[in-house]
Amino acid sequence: MARPGTFEILAADPGSRARLARLHTAHGAVETPAFLPVGTRGAVKTVHPDELEELGFRMVLANTYHLHLKPGVETIEALGGLHRFMGWRGAVLTDSGGYQVYSLSRLRRIDDDGVEFQSPYDGARVRLTPELAMEIQRRLGSDIAMVLDECPPGDCDRATTCQAVERTVRWAVRCARQPRAEGALLFGIVQGGGHSDLRQRCAAALLDLGLDGYAIGGVSVGEPEERILGAVRETAPLLPADRPRYVMGVGDLMQMVDMVADGVDLFDCVMPTRLARHGTAFTRTGRYPLKAAACARDPRPIEEGCACPACRTHSRGYIRHLLNVGEVSGIRLLTLHNLHVYAGVLRDIRESLRTGRFTELRAAMNAVRRAAAADSANRAAGTNPAPGAVP
Repeated sequence: MARPGTFEILAADPGSRARLARLHTAHGAVETPAFLPVGTRGAVKTVHPDELEELGFRMVLANTYHLHLKPGVETIEALGGLHRFMGWRGAVLTDSGGYQVYSLSRLRRIDDDGVEFQSPYDGARVRLTPELAMEIQRRLGSDIAMVLDECPPGDCDRATTCQAVERTVRWAVRCARQPRAEGALLFGIVQGGGHSDLRQRCAAALLDLGLDGYAIGGVSVGEPEERILGAVRETAPLLPADRPRYVMGVGDLMQMVDMVADGVDLFDCVMPTRLARHGTAFTRTGRYPLKAAACARDPRPIEEGCACPACRTHSRGYIRHLLNVGEVSGIRLLTLHNLHVYAGVLRDIRESLRTGRFTELRAAMNAVRRAAAADSANRAAGTNPAPGAVP
């Protein structure tokens, strides 16, 4: 077996920067491009680890900050480490807590040494430094540890973004000095908001550390789609071609295929699981509200032709009923379906790279995007005879 950190390029698309690759970790190989389901607190909500594996996922994301607060790293260590604690045989990437610098801004104070949070559970003050973030990830047994970074909001000014870049680099240097779990990899995170020169500066400084992989952070944090895609398009070529590139927090299927064309290998997002809990169904051609009245007596599966457990057995009408009466089985079935869609799209992307048909696949997906946008515009204008209808 190849040593952890080995990144093999298996095929490349001649018309873009897209590539099919294999990343070796201490818990097995992960073929990329790949999507990581989010298990923030050590579980992908309502889904058993065996089901994730059956769907084709080989790596999941967990969150250092939340696991540090509950149940605590000592408890996880006592129960055999994070993999055994979760019952997950594949790889685990742990976010360092840097995203919480952004998402929990009302509950934190930040300085050059680290971040002080007010726990959302009991109000206690919790200090997180680069050294502690690395220690927690080491004790959890992460396959891929992320450096602690400062993720600024998408609408902040240049001076604030510049300060976040400087802190991110200083913290990455401190993280790189810390010990890791056996076989663990360390990824840096490029910040810089919508400022190309700041992203270039951040990337150059991180490359000097010789890390195992590099993430593009600070996207999908409140900025419009064109800025998200532009930041990734500008940043990806700055990162080494022989290391995995990871876009954090992006889960729109159409955006992902465009980012694969820019040379991105890894993605994570709560979108397919979180939106399932709110009744949104994903399909190959878009998404729709399964709670809509139009689904009440619809005998069709969530998506025609889908082979997921929900679609094999149940109708839209039945799953809508479960969702509307608060039955957790409805959330579970829709979550399984949404993850099945994501796994299938990423599998198709990998196969298209293997067979030299990525350009064709991307064109087909973008055609679907344009058709969905046109349909949405027609509905908004009242020219569609069935407003609120679902596919």
